[in-house]
Amino acid sequence: MRILYQFPLSHYCEKARWLLDHKELDFEAHNLILGVHRAFAQLKTGQNKLPILKDQEKYIADSTQIALYLDEVYPEHSLLRSDQILRQQALEINHLANELGVYVRRFGLAHALAQGDEPIDILIGEQGYLRQFEKFSKPILKKLVSKGYQLDDEKIADAKIQMQKIIEILNEKLIENGARYFVGDRLGLADIAVCSMIAPLLGLVNTPWEKDHDTVTTEEFDDYQQALLEMPIGQYVQRIYLTERNARVDWRGV
Repeated sequence: MRILYQFPLSHYCEKARWLLDHKELDFEAHNLILGVHRAFAQLKTGQNKLPILKDQEKYIADSTQIALYLDEVYPEHSLLRSDQILRQQALEINHLANELGVYVRRFGLAHALAQGDEPIDILIGEQGYLRQFEKFSKPILKKLVSKGYQLDDEKIADAKIQMQKIIEILNEKLIENGARYFVGDRLGLADIAVCSMIAPLLGLVNTPWEKDHDTVTTEEFDDYQQALLEMPIGQYVQRIYLTERNARVDWRGV
């Protein structure tokens, strides 16, 4: 059985889940504990980030490397086109999306934690030692998240600026291709990468960032979300998630 080692709320892990779902490959999503994950990742892949895919006895780290591996080993439902120009375009957009993801994570986490501990509750999970001792584990995890993702005011403000710059570039690229897909005439790596990175800003149904009716968000976050939904790229992400995100595995993992 293939195993995807993940954080449930990570949009890079969402990208990896989507890659596997697009390929119609069976897998299990296994959650690792923030901080503790570094030792596991270092041991298996020589680096300390998630997602990590285990396929048979092979471990593949990084969502982009997972995409390249899947196309090589499981060519059906290809993520990249054989045409070299289209392939390069998709890789360039994927690179932009990965860069965007860093700023989206910082901006989104900062505003989510400003309103409550829901992201920490998801990291803890519904059972296990962290849940049993949540009185102690929650503040520790909150500090780890704030420090690890540099959630200070200056970094958050800069993240919003950089995030907007990249989104405007991607918006133009989408329009240039007719606003249906980023590259060619069907879903591929570029689309999955962009949609996964922007999804945390939109609170879409059936995603890890779905907003409940009683969810409270900051005014700044709400204003940004509304502005994004008025752009072609925001409407595109909504449409792609609605029509083409056929999730086969629960994002919450085990």
